[in-house]
Amino acid sequence: MAELETREKIVAAANRLFYREGIRAVSVDAVAAEAGITKRSLYYHFRSKDDLVAAYLAYRDQPSLGAFRQWFEKSHGNIEDRIASLFESLAVKATSPKWKGCGFLRTSVELASMPGHPAIVTGIAHKKRLEAWLESVLADAGISEPAPLARQIRLLIDGSFAVVMLHRDPAYMRDAADAARSLVATAARNASA
Repeated sequence: MAELETREKIVAAANRLFYREGIRAVSVDAVAAEAGITKRSLYYHFRSKDDLVAAYLAYRDQPSLGAFRQWFEKSHGNIEDRIASLFESLAVKATSPKWKGCGFLRTSVELASMPGHPAIVTGIAHKKRLEAWLESVLADAGISEPAPLARQIRLLIDGSFAVVMLHRDPAYMRDAADAARSLVATAARNASA
């Protein structure tokens, strides 16, 4: 039990530091200090920094997906309004001084030259789960062939993360909401025709 608690403490510390500062800017020593353990103890739980970075993203996976689900469940209106609400919720989050964008995308940029890195594999799996969830939501709403639309919405989500990181203006997420609303409205009309 103590080993599991130590591992969780390390990953929580890595999450705070990696999300705030980036994975390359944060040393293993800094993570160990943040967790209140020795570097040796950290390496007892993680073979390498690469494994720790993958664990950091795995730690973010379910909370991130859970946020999208929660935002969708709290939303009202037709399917296009409910999908657009996801972007509205992201825009609100992006106004926080602690907001640093999508940890999965930021990590993938830092590891762009290492496509087989464990963190890239973890990030790909997360994004596929997000896309699959969007597909199921659209299918439940009666959208025929929801997979291409789910991918388009995911592209809008990821694109809005990138543009808001660049410009520091959450209005881009609201513009992406309008684009998603239009795409979903067209698909909903085609499904009912």
